[in-house]
Amino acid sequence: MLLGLGALVLRLWWVQVARGAEWTARIQSSSEATVRIPSIRGEIRDRNGVALVQNRASYEVDFYLPDMVKGYRQRYGRPPETQYRTTISGMPKDLKEPDIVKIVNTGIVPRLEDLDIARDYNATQLQKHYRNDTEVPYSYIKDIDFPTMAKFSEHDVGLPGVDIAIKPVRSYVYGALASHLLGYVGQPDDINVDEAKKYTFYQGDVEGKSNIEKTMNDYLRGEPGIRVMRRNAKGVIDGVLREEAPKQGADVYLTIDARIQAIADEALRAVARGAAVVVDPNNGNILAMASVPSFDPNTFIPSIKAKDWNELRNDKAHPLVNRAISGFPPGSTFKIVTAFAGLRKNMGKDKFNCSGGVTYGDHYFHCWIGFKGGAHGTIGLDTALKVSCDAYFYQYGNAAGIDSIDATGALLGLGQESGIRLTGEQAGVMPGPDWMAIHSPREKWSSAYTANVSIGQGYVLASPLQMAMAYATVANGGISYYPRIVEKVLNQNGTPALDEDGKVAFPETPKVRADLRNDFTADQIELVRHGLWEVVNEDGGTGRVARMKDVQVAGKTGTAEVTSNGKPENVAWFCCFAPYDHPKYVIAVMVQGASGHGGTISGPIADRILQRTLAMDAGKFEPKLAWVAPAHKDDPFKLIAAVSYKDALPESKDTDEEGSSGKPAAKHTEMAQPGGAPDVESEADARGKVKNVSHPKRSPRAQLVAPPPTPQPRNFFQRVFGNRPRPAAPTPPPRRSRPADWPNQ
Repeated sequence: MLLGLGALVLRLWWVQVARGAEWTARIQSSSEATVRIPSIRGEIRDRNGVALVQNRASYEVDFYLPDMVKGYRQRYGRPPETQYRTTISGMPKDLKEPDIVKIVNTGIVPRLEDLDIARDYNATQLQKHYRNDTEVPYSYIKDIDFPTMAKFSEHDVGLPGVDIAIKPVRSYVYGALASHLLGYVGQPDDINVDEAKKYTFYQGDVEGKSNIEKTMNDYLRGEPGIRVMRRNAKGVIDGVLREEAPKQGADVYLTIDARIQAIADEALRAVARGAAVVVDPNNGNILAMASVPSFDPNTFIPSIKAKDWNELRNDKAHPLVNRAISGFPPGSTFKIVTAFAGLRKNMGKDKFNCSGGVTYGDHYFHCWIGFKGGAHGTIGLDTALKVSCDAYFYQYGNAAGIDSIDATGALLGLGQESGIRLTGEQAGVMPGPDWMAIHSPREKWSSAYTANVSIGQGYVLASPLQMAMAYATVANGGISYYPRIVEKVLNQNGTPALDEDGKVAFPETPKVRADLRNDFTADQIELVRHGLWEVVNEDGGTGRVARMKDVQVAGKTGTAEVTSNGKPENVAWFCCFAPYDHPKYVIAVMVQGASGHGGTISGPIADRILQRTLAMDAGKFEPKLAWVAPAHKDDPFKLIAAVSYKDALPESKDTDEEGSSGKPAAKHTEMAQPGGAPDVESEADARGKVKNVSHPKRSPRAQLVAPPPTPQPRNFFQRVFGNRPRPAAPTPPPRRSRPADWPNQ
C-alpha cells in the first residue's frame, strides 16, 4: 500500500509540478485567440522623394467561419451539412461538412437584408474557403463606405463571427502614371499553412504581382503583428489581452523623376500604342518610362471583379503590357550598331554607291529613296547615317560581317535581358548563323540576311529600353551602362537596406556593361556621334523635326515594317540625345500602328519630351503632377500618319523622311509578359445572390432553439465577441498616408 501511495504521489508531482508549465500553457492557449495582423508595405517614391505608392486604411466585413458555425449551433441547433467528394490516399471518398452557405443565408443574410446591406457573393467559393482555408477570415464586403460601416456597427447582424477589419491597402497616388513601372499587388497564390496554424485567425499579406511591387517585394513587405484576445468560460471573446503592432517595410526610391515621367506620359498619349524611355547617359539611370495603352492599378485595390479583369486581359491593345521592355524591329535606329561593326574593321573611310538598291541572290533590296526614283550616289558613313541610306548599309554591313555586327550588339546590350528590376522583360533577337541553326535549321545564313540585319529589319528585335541604352553609350562617348531603376532602399529608421551578405543592397554606383573605348578610338566614336548630329542639324537629315534653337540635338529616325493583328503596319522610331557636347538626356520613342515614319510620328513625341524637360531644368516649365486616367484610344489599331500638338510652337521642320525599303514585314514582335493576377473577385453564383433588389422574397430565417443572450447597450464589437473593445488598428503608414484616427507608431 505504501508503494502504491508513493507511486500516486510521484505521479501527481509529475503532472502538477514537473509538467505544470506545459498544462498552464495549454489552458492559456485554449482561453486565448490570436489574430495575425497584416504587415504594412513600404512606400515607393521617385528620386526626389515624391510618393508614388502609399497605403490607406480599408474597412471590410469579414466572416470568421468557425465562430459562425459554433454560434449557429448554440442558437439554432445542429448546423446543416453538405457532402463533397475528395481524394484520400489516392481513393475518392465522400465527406460531410457544415453547409456554411446555408448558415450564412439563413443566419446572417436575413438580418443584412433588413439593414439593406446584403451583398451578392460567390457561394461556391465560400464553401471551398471554409473547407481549405478555415483559419483565414472570408472577406464578404471589401472597402466598405462609412454609411455601410455605421450600419454594421449599430445593429446586431444575427450571428457571432462577423467582424469589421481595418487593413492597409495600396494607393497608387497618380492613377495610371508609371503603372507599367510600379506594378500592382494581390493575394498570394498559396497560403503559408504552417504559419496560418500558429494563429486562431489568419489575416494574410498581399504580395507584389508585377514590376517594382513584385521584384522589390522582399524589401517592401513588413513584419506582421499579433493581437491576443481572451475567451471566457463559454468560449466567447470578451477582451484584448495584448497586441504587437506590425512593422512597416522599407521604402523604395526609384531613379524615376515623377515630373519627367508626367511629361513623357502626356506626350505619348498622342498615339494609341507605343513607348518612351528617358535615360541619363552618364550613369544609366532611367528617368522616365511610359507605355500606352495603360491601366490604373487602383482598380485592383482591394480587388477587381472577374468580369473587369477578363476584359482587361483580353483587350487586343494589351494595356497590361509594358512596351518599353518589349521587342520590336528597330529599323534604321539599329544602324549605329552596324556602323560600329564596320569601325571594328577600320571601315570608317569606306564609301559605297547607292543607285537606289542592291541585289543579293535573286532579290533586289531597295533603298527607301529608290521608291521615289532617286539615289544617294557614292557616300561615306556620316552621310549614310544622315540620310539613312539603306543601300549603303546593305553593303557596309556585309563587308563588316554578321559576326562583327552580333559582337557589337552584345557590347551594347542587344539580344539579352538587361536585368532591370521589372517583370516580363524581353531579350530581343540578335540573329546570326548560330541563331538560325537553332531557330530555322533548314535555312542557311546568307548575305541577304546580313543585309536585312544591317538596317534593323528581318529577324532583329530590340526594346525601346535597349535602344535608349545603346544611344546612351554613343552619347557619353563609349561607356555601356546597365539600366538602373532602383536608386536606394531605406528602412523606416532611415538606414539603407542590406542584402544577405550584410552589404548595402542597392549602392549608388552605376554598373558598367562594357567600355567601347577599349575597342574603338575616340575619333571612331565621334564619327558616329557626329553622323547623328547631322541627322538633326544638316539639310537632308531625316531627323530635322528634333532641331532646337538653343540646344544641339543628335538623333536617328527609324521605320520598320511589321504584321500586327493580321494587318501590315509600320513601327516608327526616334532616338536622340542632348545637349550634344554634354548630354543630360537620351530619349527613345517607339510607336506601333504607323502609316507614316519615325520623323513624323516618333520625332515630334521625343521633341516634346526633350523641350519640356529642358524647359523644366531652366525653370521655364513646371509639369503638373496629378492623378491621370488610363491612356486608351477608342480605335487603338487605327493607323497614324503624323503626330502634332496644338500648343506646340509653329516651326518649319520639313524632312527628307526615309520610307519603306521594301523588305518583307517582320512576322512578329516580342511583347513583355504581363504580371500575375491581382485579387480577382469571383462573380456571384445562384446561391450567393441575396440582394433585396434582386429578390423580392426575403431569405428564409433559421429558427431559434435557444434564445440569444439578453441584449445590452454594447457596441458592435462587444456584441459580436462579448465585452471586447474595438480592435486596435494596424500600425499606420507613414506621413501623408496616415488616417487621422490611427494611433502613432
